[in-house]
Amino acid sequence: MTVRKIVHIDMDAFYASVEQRDDPELRGKPVVVAWHGNRSVVCAASYEARGFGVRSAMPASRAERLCPNAVFLPPDFSRYRAVSRLVRDIFKRHTDLVEPLSLDEAYLDVTENKTGLPTATRVARTIRDQIREELHLTASAGVAPNKFLAKIASDWRKPDGLFVIQPEEVDSFLLPLSVGRLPGVGKVTKEKLRNLDVQKVGDLRKLDVPALEGHFGRYGVRLYELARGIDKSEVVPDRPTQSVSAEDTFERDVPLTETEPMIRRLAEKTWTASRKEVRIARTVVLKLKTSEFKILTRSHTPSAPPSSCQELTSIALSLRERIDLSPTQRFRLVGVGLSNFQDPEDESVQPPLFE
Repeated sequence: MTVRKIVHIDMDAFYASVEQRDDPELRGKPVVVAWHGNRSVVCAASYEARGFGVRSAMPASRAERLCPNAVFLPPDFSRYRAVSRLVRDIFKRHTDLVEPLSLDEAYLDVTENKTGLPTATRVARTIRDQIREELHLTASAGVAPNKFLAKIASDWRKPDGLFVIQPEEVDSFLLPLSVGRLPGVGKVTKEKLRNLDVQKVGDLRKLDVPALEGHFGRYGVRLYELARGIDKSEVVPDRPTQSVSAEDTFERDVPLTETEPMIRRLAEKTWTASRKEVRIARTVVLKLKTSEFKILTRSHTPSAPPSSCQELTSIALSLRERIDLSPTQRFRLVGVGLSNFQDPEDESVQPPLFE
């Protein structure tokens, strides 16, 4: 059986790095990419800003408190998309099996490569060199026998790093890791595992499939495989995005009239996430869950795709008017999403992304 060779490439602080590259006066300074406004969230932070604790997706107001001397810039996604296309052109020199995850990261299957390089490590090193020389940006890379290990590896020596997990090194690398490093293990699952005295991957490996299924359902099988370094998922070129969304649960159940602040915050998150996509969303979706756990969704497809966060927010808020329930009804969760993604070249998609 052929051992696959997977590379995960992750551009370093991509949006902020593009800004620093294009404006020499920003180099070496803490740069935060975020829209203005009290409800805005951070799209990206340079490593100088990260030194102050600033992270992507945190409220911009908090970032400003943490790093008052930071340079705040509104995102320019058309420029970031253009740079992302150049990065992907470099990927395509080496393999056609490229699966973009967003504008700034992708999986590459280089089990066979176009350039005749003898190892996946050489391919990853060459790609990083080409990105540096041609685009004046840096990228980190992870090389491993499967996708989930390659993604962990790319984060191991960030920024501007390369880390390789050879097939015979999987166990020695994986077993000491916190279970929180496994894909899909968030706060809730991590706490459940901790209650089972599982904190490291080595602890997780001691549990069999029936025990894991009993606690985690179908995801228990996935946990069993991940603990053994098993990931059979293939690199799928140009996997189309179906939807992008963000949702959150209220601390207490609230009436519909009190959902506006949460909808605004979630619309901001969804808009930021959607800007990482090359394709454009046409449909806005509002999701609500009642205190009785009944899920309601309302959607709207305007004549032209939402062109700003403000427009997305306005549509999401207007969808509340289509919820025909008693004013006394309480809601425990709200979500805002974008779906019906289409290619920018589609004539029905306006305005154009690239001018």
